[in-house]
Amino acid sequence: MSKKMLVKFKESGFYNIRGKATDVKGLEFPLVEDWKKGADLVGYVTVDGSYQPGFPTRNIRIKCDQNAFTLIDESKAAVKAEETDEQIIERLRKRFDILEDMTQATKEGTVRAMIVTGPPGVGKSFGVEKTLNKEDLFNVMGSRKPKYEVVKGAMSAIGLYCKLYEYADKGNVVVFDDCDSVLLDDLSLNILKAALDSSTKRTIHWNTDSSKLRAEGVPGSFEFKAGAIFITNIKFDHVKSKKLQDHLAALESRCHYIDLQMDTEREKVLRIKQIVKDGMLDSYDFQNGEGEEVVGFIDDQKKKLRELSLRTVLKIADLRKSFPNNWEEMAEVTVMKTGRYAA
Repeated sequence: MSKKMLVKFKESGFYNIRGKATDVKGLEFPLVEDWKKGADLVGYVTVDGSYQPGFPTRNIRIKCDQNAFTLIDESKAAVKAEETDEQIIERLRKRFDILEDMTQATKEGTVRAMIVTGPPGVGKSFGVEKTLNKEDLFNVMGSRKPKYEVVKGAMSAIGLYCKLYEYADKGNVVVFDDCDSVLLDDLSLNILKAALDSSTKRTIHWNTDSSKLRAEGVPGSFEFKAGAIFITNIKFDHVKSKKLQDHLAALESRCHYIDLQMDTEREKVLRIKQIVKDGMLDSYDFQNGEGEEVVGFIDDQKKKLRELSLRTVLKIADLRKSFPNNWEEMAEVTVMKTGRYAA
């Protein structure tokens, strides 16, 4: 098909969003594949869902009658609608809900590994740790060793090998939080590829003599039965090194990949508003709208903040609590790139 065609639904058609049948009457989508009947004899047309806010950003099948839609030239179509604030908040909430569900599945062993990418300070780690803490409550209450560990900072290949051995049992999870050294080192990536292989038995080998392994009683090979979660700011498709691209692609093929899709200032501010509304600042015991003042300050100064993140929310909330008379001036100096009146 030389021209790009859009499907415009003049009659009802339905797509399930989170279990709810959503009527697409009056909407337009880019056509991917013409109308056909499925195995259940129900007709559908395949379209690009990313064209309309609130729909999945992938190809979707919309159930409809054969005469429920017309095809129009994309150049003659109506202007694509922008997402509303409410639609963005719902999209972000859904992705974080999926993040928690996938963390649970990794803990249970249904999912072997997951990569979570997104900008710093938006709550990637919080959602993962909250789920794992809830699952590990009885171990904590019984003063037993937790069945997961969050690894931060730099880690060598042999350190990675030892850590995977420590948590190799089924039901354990190793979380690499901004521990990008294990993603950028050839030897570490090869160890991870073995640990997360799709074969029934995942055996990791260390074939070089090591006094560290002998001292710690770590064998030269072992079976890894646990799960792994990688939390990173790196977007894999933005890596320029061809060699590293190949390694990361091999790792990505072994993992579920969640991009939280929160890259614009608008999305970050809406995420902040959502989290504050959900109770992020409850512990501050603000009584007279101070929380709203904090969020309003962040919204007004978003282009001047050193970092537009949940961490910045807490920093400003601390100032609002401790310095009620001049917290804005304090914030200008400590969390902003320039003063309010700077050119």
